[in-house]
Amino acid sequence: MAITFTWLGHSAFSMNIDGHDVVFDPFLTGNPLAGATPETLNPEIIFLSHAHGDHTADVMNIAQRTNALIVCNNEMAGYYRQKGYDNVSGQNTGGSADYGFATCKLTLAFHTSTFPDGANGGHPNGLIITAKQSGARLYFAGDTALFGDMAYIGRAGIDVAFLPIGDYYTMGIDDSIEAVRLVNPRFVVPMHYNTFAGIQQNAGDWANRISSETDAQPIVLDPGGSFTVD
Repeated sequence: MAITFTWLGHSAFSMNIDGHDVVFDPFLTGNPLAGATPETLNPEIIFLSHAHGDHTADVMNIAQRTNALIVCNNEMAGYYRQKGYDNVSGQNTGGSADYGFATCKLTLAFHTSTFPDGANGGHPNGLIITAKQSGARLYFAGDTALFGDMAYIGRAGIDVAFLPIGDYYTMGIDDSIEAVRLVNPRFVVPMHYNTFAGIQQNAGDWANRISSETDAQPIVLDPGGSFTVD
């Protein structure tokens, strides 16, 4: 089996993990680079890194239609329960959970996390997803600054890292290069760039630097583009 991921623009991805469909940080409505519409997604699980609207805009739309399990931190889970949606799993930083075809561990991320209505979103997180059948391991960093403990994340053996490169709100290209050195993944995918003014980046230049300055293979996708890891 394999993992196929599709960039939906910004930090949103749809993935098929060993035959199971999941979504990360669905922001499609209002996303000028959206590579899909919420109605085209039918995930079993919606994984969330934090509460900002550019990561959660379409969570309820998708979840209420598909009855997908929302996996997030404890505060965000409480928020969705208050909104009347109970199919949630509220982990916390450092904790792992088994979701049948894959496990999810929440890692540190250095950012902020507030829902668009001002509600507390708890601590932002990255996520390590380990597919049980194929054994592939993904690190979805979410919105974060560079931090030294990424080296410990890398010790788990990361196949694909998804890292923000936009700068201003998150780490930029220079720090993403250092993050790749710390995590040491086989493949690295840029996200959280070019959506708005202030986070414009040249992904081709970034990819050239990844190739020349790290051991990882860069994967740059257009919105709606896909890549498969065997």
